[in-house]
Amino acid sequence: MLAVIEHANRRIRILGATARPTASSVTQTAKNLVTDLENVGCRARFPIRDRDGKFPELFDAVLADAGIQVVLSGVRIPRTNSLMERWVQTCRRELLDRTLIWNERHLLHSLREFEKFYNCHRPHRGIANAQPLSALPRPIDCPEQIDRLDIRRTDRLGGFLHEYQHAA
Repeated sequence: MLAVIEHANRRIRILGATARPTASSVTQTAKNLVTDLENVGCRARFPIRDRDGKFPELFDAVLADAGIQVVLSGVRIPRTNSLMERWVQTCRRELLDRTLIWNERHLLHSLREFEKFYNCHRPHRGIANAQPLSALPRPIDCPEQIDRLDIRRTDRLGGFLHEYQHAA
């Protein structure tokens, strides 16, 4: 699985997943990432990546052509990319440990649903319990409002993920 996370707002982007990544597939994924970032008007400056041999020099060259300077994580320094490591643990604990994955297509579908859940619904303590793609909800000032709360639950991925929202 290849994914990136924006450190400022904790937004995750699943770029792809394959059992046998090759240098050409990783390079194509970098090109797709650059195109996606340009389409949404997002500016990445310093991606942090590990020193895996699956990242060819062309991967860094594609990003450098887009004005993105790649930073390599240090050897035996696990905190260099702690936000991404934390996301991998969360994805594994909340999704992959509970799901029997049949094939690559099913894995990508599950990861896309988890990406939507993570970016649009799941609160993050590191950013004041906000969701990466949503504004903070207004606090309830009046105790009488609590009596009139109408909460609805939406299930994702067959009930593995639950979203709770106020009814309109």
